[in-house]
Amino acid sequence: MKIANTKLKKTLLIIGSTIIIIVIVVIACISPITKYLVEKYDEKYTGRQITMGWAYVNPFTGYVYFHNLKIYEYHSDSVMLTADGAGGDFSLKKLFYKTYEIKELVLDRPRGIVIQQDSVFNFSDLIEKFSSNEIPDSTTEPIHFNIRHIKINDGLLYYRDVIIPVNYFVKELNIESDGMLWNADTIVFKFSFLSGPSSGSVNGNMTVNFKTLDYHYDIEAAKFDLHPVEQYIKDFANYGSFAAMVDGHLKAHGNFNDGEDVTANGLIAFSEFHFGKNKKEDYASFDKLVFSINDLSPKKHKYIFDSVSLTHPFFLYEQYDYLDNIETVFGKGGENIYAANGEAAKYNLVVEVARYVQILARNFFQSYYKVNRLAVYDGNFGFNDYSLSEKFSLAANPFNMVADSIDKNHDRVKILFQTGIQPFGNATVTLDINPVDTADFNLQYHLQKLPAALFNPYFVSYTSFPLDRGTFELNGNWQVRNNKIESDNHLLIIDPRLSERIKNKEALHLPMPLIMFFIRERGNVIDYDIPISGDLKNPKFHLSDVFYDLLKNIFVKPPTIPYRTTVKNAENEIEKTHNIQWQMRQSVLEHNPEEFVNKIVDFLLKNPKASITVHPMVFAEKEKEYILFYEAKKKYYLSLENIKIENFSEADSNKIDKMSIKDTLFVSWLNKQVTDSLVFTVQEKCRKIISSTTVNNKFNQLNKLRQNAFSFYFVNRGVEKQINISPEQTTVPYNGFSFYKIE
Repeated sequence: MKIANTKLKKTLLIIGSTIIIIVIVVIACISPITKYLVEKYDEKYTGRQITMGWAYVNPFTGYVYFHNLKIYEYHSDSVMLTADGAGGDFSLKKLFYKTYEIKELVLDRPRGIVIQQDSVFNFSDLIEKFSSNEIPDSTTEPIHFNIRHIKINDGLLYYRDVIIPVNYFVKELNIESDGMLWNADTIVFKFSFLSGPSSGSVNGNMTVNFKTLDYHYDIEAAKFDLHPVEQYIKDFANYGSFAAMVDGHLKAHGNFNDGEDVTANGLIAFSEFHFGKNKKEDYASFDKLVFSINDLSPKKHKYIFDSVSLTHPFFLYEQYDYLDNIETVFGKGGENIYAANGEAAKYNLVVEVARYVQILARNFFQSYYKVNRLAVYDGNFGFNDYSLSEKFSLAANPFNMVADSIDKNHDRVKILFQTGIQPFGNATVTLDINPVDTADFNLQYHLQKLPAALFNPYFVSYTSFPLDRGTFELNGNWQVRNNKIESDNHLLIIDPRLSERIKNKEALHLPMPLIMFFIRERGNVIDYDIPISGDLKNPKFHLSDVFYDLLKNIFVKPPTIPYRTTVKNAENEIEKTHNIQWQMRQSVLEHNPEEFVNKIVDFLLKNPKASITVHPMVFAEKEKEYILFYEAKKKYYLSLENIKIENFSEADSNKIDKMSIKDTLFVSWLNKQVTDSLVFTVQEKCRKIISSTTVNNKFNQLNKLRQNAFSFYFVNRGVEKQINISPEQTTVPYNGFSFYKIE
C-alpha cells in the first residue's frame, strides 16, 4: 500500500512537472514567435513598422505584454508612438462566443506625437485602414469587441501643426476609463496632465456618446499658461507677444453637433494677460478677468452670471502717420484676421475659439440675461497720436465702472463710469439703459479741469498757435428712445490764452488772434450750447448758439475793448508774480519777462532783508522731444547741405526750427537711416539716430542756460544772495510749458 502511494505521488509529480515544463516551453516559444510575427507582418496589416524589446504571451491566461514598444510613422523611420510597456489581459473564454474582450489595457510611459497638415493627421491612414466600408452580413452573428478597462500612465504627447506652424506638448498625461463595450455608445474617462513647455495643470472627467455626440464634462485648470497660444496668433499677426494664465472649474453638458447646445456653470479666471509689440511693451493687458457663471445656456436663451469683473485693465491705442498700432499688427481694417477666418482648411485655435464665443453670444440680447455684479477696477486706457507735429497723449486713469444687478427683467439698469484723466482732469458718466432695448437709454456726462494746453499738438498742427492758458469743461444730458436722440451739450473753455506762433512750414496758419476775438465772450470764456438730435446713425448738430454768439461778439465786444485791455494787463501782472514761462528750447528771457525780473531786482535793492525762492518746473518729456527733433533735423540738414558743424550758423538754426518733422524729404531720409520695420513713429526713428546721451546733455545744458539767463540780472546788480534757486522738478505743467515758480 505504501509502495502504491509512492508510485502515485511519482506519477503525479511527473505529470505536474511535465505540464509545467510544457507551459514554460509553450510560453517560452510563443512569446518570441509572437514578437517575430508582429515585426514580420506589421506593415502588411497596419502599414506601420512595429518593433519591441521583448514580448511575453501567456496563452493559458490571455495576458500579453510588449516591452519597449515602438510604432513608426507611415512608410517612415520616424517614431510615432513608444511605450515602456504595453499590456493587455484578454478573455479567452469569450472567444468561443465571437467576442474579443480585453479585460484591461495598460500603456506605461507612452511617448507619442500627433502631426496635422490641413485636415490630415499622421494617424488618418490607420483610421482609413481599419474603417470597413463593407455592408455587414445580417444572416450571421457579428463579432463583438470589448475593452473593459483602459489605463495610460505618465504619458508624454506632442502636437505639431505643419502649416501654421505650432509645436506643443503635455506631460504626465494620465487617462483612465471603464472602457468601451460593443453594445454601449458611451465612454466615460478621467484624465490629468501638465503643460509641457510651460506651467499649469488640467484634470477632470468626461462622458461622450459616440452615437448622438452628446457630452458631459467636469474640468478644473490651475495656473495653466496660455503662452503657447502665441503660435496661433502669429498666423494672422505681423508681430506681437502674447501671455496669459487661466484658472477655473467648469461643468457642462451639450452636443458636439450644435455649438449652442451647451449648458455650463462654474468659474473661469484669466490672469496676467499681456499682448503687445513685444514682451516689454504692451498694447493691452489686465491682472485678472473673472467670469462666475450660474447658468449659461444659449439654446435655452439663458445667460446668468453671479459676477463679471475686470481688474487693472490696460489698453493703449496709438495713431501713426500710416495705420495705427492695432492695424500694424493685424493689417489694415483687420484684414489679416478676416483672411485667417476665411481659410476653412486651416485649423487655428484662436479663430475657432472666437467663432465659438460668437456662437455663444449670438442671441445674448434676445435671451434672458442677468449679472449680479459687473465691474471694472483701476483701469488705464491711453491714447497717443504720433501723426501730428508733436506727440499728443491722453489717458483715462484710474478708470472704474460699476453696475449692480443687470437683469433683463428689470425696467432699467444703471452703470456708473468714473475716471481720472491724465495728466489733468476727471470725468463721470452715468448710463441708465433699458436692458431689453439698447437703443433706449439716458446718458449724463461731465468732463472737467482739462487744460487747454493739453491739446497744443492739435492747435499747433492746424493753426500754428499753441495755448498757454485755459481750462476745458464739457457736460451733457442725452435721452435716446428708439434710436432717436434728444441731447443738450455744453462746452465751456475758461480763460483761453494764445501763446506765440510757432513757425512751421507744414502747419496750417490761421489768424487765431482774430478768431479768438470773435469766439471768446465777455469774461474771457468760450461758452456754447450744442444740442444734438436725429438718430444714432445720423446725428444732427445744432450750431445756432455758436453763430448767435459770434454775431453778438462782433457788435458787443468792440465798445468794451479799453476795459478788457486794462483787465487783461492787470491779470498779466498778477501772473508774473507767480511764474516766468519758457517756450520750448528757449534759453533767453524775452522783453516782458525781462521787465518783470528787473522790477523784482528793484524791489530787492530797496528791501535788503527780503528774499525770493525760485522753483524751476521743467516739462522734461516735451522739452526732450523738441531737442530730439531739432538734433535729428540738424543731422539731416548738415548732410543735405554738406555743411561742416564748425560752419553751422544761426541762420541755419532758424531754417531747422521752421522745418517740420513731417517734411517729406526729411521723413524719406529718416526712413533710409532706420530700416527696422517695427519702428513706426518719427520719435522712435529719431531716437535711433540721436542717442539719449546727446539729448540729455542738451537738456541739461538748456536748463543751465536758463538759470544763468535768469540769475544774470540779480548777479549784475549785486542781489544774488537774496535769491534761492531750488533744484529742478520734472512735471507736466498745467499750461503746457516749463516755468519758474517764484515765491
